[in-house]
Amino acid sequence: MTVDMAIKEFREFFSEEPVLVTSAPGRLDFLNTHQDYKGLPVVAVGINLRTYIAVSPSQGSFVIASGNLRDEGVKFVDEFSQGNVGLVGGKWFGNYARALIAAFMRRGYSIRPFRAWIRSNIPMSSGLGSSGTLLVSLSSAISALNGFNLDRKLIAEIAYEAEHDIMGVPCGRLDQYAAAFGDIVVIETKPPYNITTLQRLGGVFLVIDTGIRHSTADIHPRRQLEIDEGLSKLLSMDLPRNLRSKLGAHYWEVHWDEVAEDEIAPFIGELGDVPGRRILYTLRANESTKLALRVIRGEAIDITDIERVLGLSRAEVDSLLSSYDWRGAFVGRVMTYQHRLLSEYYDVSLPAIDKLVNFLVSEGAYGAKLSGAGLGGSVIALVRDEDTAKDLLNRTLSSGLAPRGWVVSIDRGVTVHGQ
Repeated sequence: MTVDMAIKEFREFFSEEPVLVTSAPGRLDFLNTHQDYKGLPVVAVGINLRTYIAVSPSQGSFVIASGNLRDEGVKFVDEFSQGNVGLVGGKWFGNYARALIAAFMRRGYSIRPFRAWIRSNIPMSSGLGSSGTLLVSLSSAISALNGFNLDRKLIAEIAYEAEHDIMGVPCGRLDQYAAAFGDIVVIETKPPYNITTLQRLGGVFLVIDTGIRHSTADIHPRRQLEIDEGLSKLLSMDLPRNLRSKLGAHYWEVHWDEVAEDEIAPFIGELGDVPGRRILYTLRANESTKLALRVIRGEAIDITDIERVLGLSRAEVDSLLSSYDWRGAFVGRVMTYQHRLLSEYYDVSLPAIDKLVNFLVSEGAYGAKLSGAGLGGSVIALVRDEDTAKDLLNRTLSSGLAPRGWVVSIDRGVTVHGQ
């Protein structure tokens, strides 16, 4: 799918040429899944599955049309005036555009009415950030069409405000910032929301769509409440002053990056099974992410840290570090470890997803994990090279474990293709 297709469909539907086309990449929720709403750093990968939006100014109302929904034979056009950008009841696709326009207006921007045609090759609710890439590409289009010249961070932030503040989706900033910046990035989810681009990994990413659909809005609030329940119990205990100073009543108030598992371990058993596992997930996923980042950045690592964080024996560590492309193999091992945490400590996997992850790893992937909120969506795998990835994809699909998948490449962030 290309810019040309978005232009062609815009022309056919609106009987005019678009002024410009923007696009933004889907993303792999690579490392530290379910941590962005806690203020912890997350690692994302922008990929060459993109959302394209062709736009032109309108003399009257806003008109937003989706080629993907048209293909499905459902209502695919939303039209509204400048004075009526309120959200429509239900899961209406036009609410994304309405919320985004409202977010711009909240910041004092005056938005000219426009026509927009959306064409995406990112499956909805697939764990690849489809809503974030839609909002970011449209945010960029609004900026370009109105001459605002916003930078990527502000484009991402307005997209986040639209989804989180106006639409009420309990998301973090992962999707919007990943779509805006692309590449492999570390996203700091506390102000000032710094972004660091990492060097590209050896190996190739494989994406397997399970075909099982999920809703972030159904998953995040439950996990957030469960963590808050654990924090409430912790704060009612006689804790060391140093530990208490790092905690808070809510998941976003805790200084998670400063809390060591050893200092909280004596109290975990008193929290109850579910809250205890949610807090352990948060700490262990973050520790393993920090270890993986040191490897990706080429920094020295201590073998004892690998043993401690990943729970490996010395023989397993020696075997890992002596393998071909040991950095890719190491990062893959962290991916699989984090999937196990997501499954056993955060309860966002499913037996079918666990089976798929196990198959991919047993058949030669460096590592695999679910991407996104979980309970459906996609599984991502890091594989040695493109030929191996294509072969593994074919074997996965022929085994009946999933209906479709892609060998993807790392791609750039939000782009304006023409003005």
